[in-house]
Amino acid sequence: MTGHYPRTLNVDPRDKDLESPDWVKFIPQYLSQQGYRSYHSGKWHVHGYEIGNAGFDHYYLYRGWDRHFTPKNHVLDGQPLPQPTLDEGYYSTIAITDYLIGFLKEHHEKYPGAPFFSYLAFVTPHFPLHAIQEDIELFKETYLEGWDIIRERRYNRLVSSGIIDCELSPRMPEVVPKWNLSEEDLQSQIGKGEAGRAVAWDELSEEQKTFQATKMAIHAAMVYRIDREVGKLVAQLKEMGKLENTVIMFASDNGASAEQIIRGDRHDKNAALGSAASYLCLGPGWSTSSNTPFKRHKYWMDEGGISSPFIVSWPDGIKSGGELRTALCHFTDILQTILDLAGVEIRDTSKPELPGKSIVPAFHRNEIISHPLLYFDHQGNMALRKGKWKLVSAVPENRWELYDMESDRSECHNLANEHPEMVESMKAEWNAYRNYLDGLKMHHR
Repeated sequence: MTGHYPRTLNVDPRDKDLESPDWVKFIPQYLSQQGYRSYHSGKWHVHGYEIGNAGFDHYYLYRGWDRHFTPKNHVLDGQPLPQPTLDEGYYSTIAITDYLIGFLKEHHEKYPGAPFFSYLAFVTPHFPLHAIQEDIELFKETYLEGWDIIRERRYNRLVSSGIIDCELSPRMPEVVPKWNLSEEDLQSQIGKGEAGRAVAWDELSEEQKTFQATKMAIHAAMVYRIDREVGKLVAQLKEMGKLENTVIMFASDNGASAEQIIRGDRHDKNAALGSAASYLCLGPGWSTSSNTPFKRHKYWMDEGGISSPFIVSWPDGIKSGGELRTALCHFTDILQTILDLAGVEIRDTSKPELPGKSIVPAFHRNEIISHPLLYFDHQGNMALRKGKWKLVSAVPENRWELYDMESDRSECHNLANEHPEMVESMKAEWNAYRNYLDGLKMHHR
């Protein structure tokens, strides 16, 4: 929403006690120069910045992280809304879509000649695994064959379709987030079907296999419901006559999560899995499968934690629909891309330079988008991309590894010993970035 790295703005958890700079602008505030009206619906996870100050003309803010059926905290244009009851049929993915559709209907009625920008931020399939039961039923037998077979099948499909050209990374059963519960505690609080490690599927008990397959069915149901709701939004744009000239960008914010945490109202072992009283996470087994072919998960800076799918639709502007692009891009590019499409110029150059690039050229042809450096930094996990090279350090080992991303996208072959000069050079550039951030933070204070 700002075009800056989180740590530049002190929105990383490590910077939560630092002052947020007052020069930050959000996408709607740039677009207002061209007469755009802006609408938001869903999650807003920008520490230190209230959504009411980000330039949206209307917004529905969902803060019920742990309750997809009964959020205790959700807000419409600054006014708190009552907590839904179970018999009202509220589900976050549906509600978030319906509010945005309502905003667009009003826009079409009152401002038919004005362009619009919308930020639709679903919270599913984030924790907890809550889904509509009829959606879960669609997938109840889909995952019974287990994460190893499904992972291998996904890998072969990705290779044959030309999306990837790399090895399948090994499972890493020893890798879980540091806050995950022990196997004993997980089974005590959730049940004997839970599994705390990405072990071979055949090592699980029959009870575990059934339980784990059901968890993945719930996760799939959450994704399925997103697909249905995006379809409703597309239908609304068609009805408004705006679909052909609307640019739609769809992305996930990180790789799949290996987290297994019990919070919110806590897990009720007697509740139907996926219902409001159940509190389950995807866990490391299915996260490993979901991140095929990459290693590790959300929280780490390996590709399994940072590689995000990105789909762009623009019928009037993109004539090569259905084609793949391999350009290296970053979330910092989103703002610059939108400003490029909208013809907005950045007038105030006194603030820190925006690091992103417009990726509009990649809409039309498979060409390189030049980024001198790309930085990744989250809770002690670090990475730096420079051309084909990636330098990465993972907690808790905290050692720098080096990978050639052109030949080894799944990070199976650490080349740090073969290219020590590259490691030292990139470490120096990483430290220069850190020093730059430290200088900004002193200014923020």
